[in-house]
Amino acid sequence: MRNRSENQITLVLIRHWATKANNEHRYLGKTDEELSKEGETKLLEYKKMCFFPKVDFLFSSPMKRCIQTAEILYPESKLVEIEEWKEIDFGIFEGKNYLELQRDKRYQEWIDSNGTLPFSEGESREVFIARCDRGFQKMIEKLKPIKKEGHKTVGIIVHGGTIMALLSKYCEGEYFDYQVPNGKGFICTMNHFDAEPEIMELKKI
Repeated sequence: MRNRSENQITLVLIRHWATKANNEHRYLGKTDEELSKEGETKLLEYKKMCFFPKVDFLFSSPMKRCIQTAEILYPESKLVEIEEWKEIDFGIFEGKNYLELQRDKRYQEWIDSNGTLPFSEGESREVFIARCDRGFQKMIEKLKPIKKEGHKTVGIIVHGGTIMALLSKYCEGEYFDYQVPNGKGFICTMNHFDAEPEIMELKKI
């Protein structure tokens, strides 16, 4: 019988800390913005409090805000970037906030659809989820050599949208059920190396 621990890993999904655009409640997708100075300071404070669990392996979106968060939290870990985990493309909403968009008919239509319409000149949710899942499968392939090493913990430093995409794909619940603030996230157990990964025992950080 297959050893259960050899077929499981712990995933630690963390949303990057805040940028200037995040603090201003702007749609931040393809813009490669760095963490704000305030964000860096608060992240270091949380790190000193041992707020985040230790990890054996570390993966990240290639965008600056995620890489910076990963390097601050886990400076001794080798970081593997997953291109497919970039944030969703917000199209014409990029860089704008609610106040700037409230008279835009296209924005109101998107709100009325409960966020299910594609972003004008951007991505649809379905395309984004599929892209994030390709990155997830890429991560699993990279982890397969550790299969016989026993239970490991894997850190994933990404965007809020990426977390929502992956968990809505592999857990019960809807896309927006998995919204988290900057610097927060989820810890879960994943049955891996199978045809269809299963994520369970989900809890918030």
